[in-house]
Order: sequence, then C-alpha cells, then structure tokens
Amino acid sequence: MMEAGLAAAAALPAITVRDLTMAYGDFVLQRDLDFSIDAGDIFVIMGGSGCGKSTLLRHLIGLNEPARGEVLYGAESFTAADPERRTEMLRRIGVLYQSGALWSSMTLAENVALPLGEFTRLGPDEIREVAALKLALVGLAGFEDYYPSDISGGMRKRAGLARAMALDPEILFFDEPGAGLDPISARLLDDLILELRDSLGATIVVVTHELASIFAIATCSVFLDAESRTMIATGVPTELRDHSPNERVRRFLRRGEP
Repeated sequence: MMEAGLAAAAALPAITVRDLTMAYGDFVLQRDLDFSIDAGDIFVIMGGSGCGKSTLLRHLIGLNEPARGEVLYGAESFTAADPERRTEMLRRIGVLYQSGALWSSMTLAENVALPLGEFTRLGPDEIREVAALKLALVGLAGFEDYYPSDISGGMRKRAGLARAMALDPEILFFDEPGAGLDPISARLLDDLILELRDSLGATIVVVTHELASIFAIATCSVFLDAESRTMIATGVPTELRDHSPNERVRRFLRRGEP
C-alpha cells in the first residue's frame, strides 16, 4: 500500500493550472486555462504578443492573483495557501527574469549569494563557495568578482540563471530568456537549459515566442491565443506545427517557412 501511495505521489504533475482566468479589473486577458506540467518537463508558454504569456508566469509564482481558478504545486493549492506557506513553497522555485534582474552595484558572486544569505544558515565562506559553484555550472567560473556591467548580455543572463539556481530549486521559470541576445548566444543559452534539466532533474517553464528555442528545448507547451483570450492548443510543439487542427497555431509555428 505504501509503495502504491508513493507511486501515485510521484505521478502527480509538478504544476497544475485549473480553470484559471487572468484579468485586470473588468478586462479579461485569458480565461478557462486548464493544463498541467509534468516533473522533468521543459514546458513552453507560447503565443503572439499581448496574449498574456508573462502574465501567466506571474500568476504561477504568485506575483498576480487569479480572477478565478487556482495553481497547484503537486497536490497542494498555491493559490489558497496562506502567506507563510506560500513563502515555503516559493523556496522550491527559481526565476530568471527577462532582464536578468542583477543588482548592478554587486558582483556576480554577491548577486548569487543574496538568496543564500536570506534563506539558509550558511556562513560567509560557505556562501561564497556555493555562489562560485553555481556560476561555474553556467560557464562563469572565474567571473565571481566581475560586475554586471563588465560582461556581455548573454553572460548576464547566465549569471541570472546561477542566482535562480542558488537554492537548488525543483522548478525553474524563465521569462523570455533569449530576449536581446544574438542567435549564437541564444542557442548557447538553450543548450545550457537542456544541460541543467538533464543534470539537475529540474522542471523548467519557459515563456518565449522564439521558434528556434521552442523547437530546440520544449517537451510540451501551451498556446495562448490573444483573439479568443484562452488556450487553443497544448502538446509537443513539433506535433502542433504539423498536426494541430487550429490554423492560428500552425501559422504561428510555421513562421518563416516558404
């Protein structure tokens, strides 16, 4: 019986979005969102400009509250949790914001050390060691004492990722990770995302409209439609591109094709 219970728990999705409506006052941005994200997935939230991709990410991490519906982490409702419990649940996640969101007055090591100082009991030397390890994982060994202004945009994104990984999260959220990067840097970041998923076993949720990234990294996806203001497809992007019954989904995923 115990083994069956453990197997059932392991089979739960990492995240479940249930009957979610996102609104600003009376203006409904998206309604009736229902999908789940399995543990170990690289799940892409995609759609055209203004459809609510980044807003959905903000709902998933509690920065926005739903007009209706809920977000669950495993079997537990994140939406219904009290503030103290939410804080505990948020320690299981890391977020890479579109800008990287590094403090310009701090070195890369100091940026990565921020969550370690706030949420752990590690001493200064241990924090420095962990920060150096996280920077090394994203290819920035030796850059601990550099400032964000000293490095390229792609390196700043990787430093932001190192900070997102500081507390060894189970789930990583990326908001437009390739924004502002040249194609080579964007591809290197995609490769890094794949490596981290494979090495850390983390579940990764990515907001993006970049086709190259979508096809390179996504194991599953949801498509938000600005016109109907709801999700109109979910599944593996290559299968949606080739077989979705919805023309808007196929057209989005075939951009640039002759």
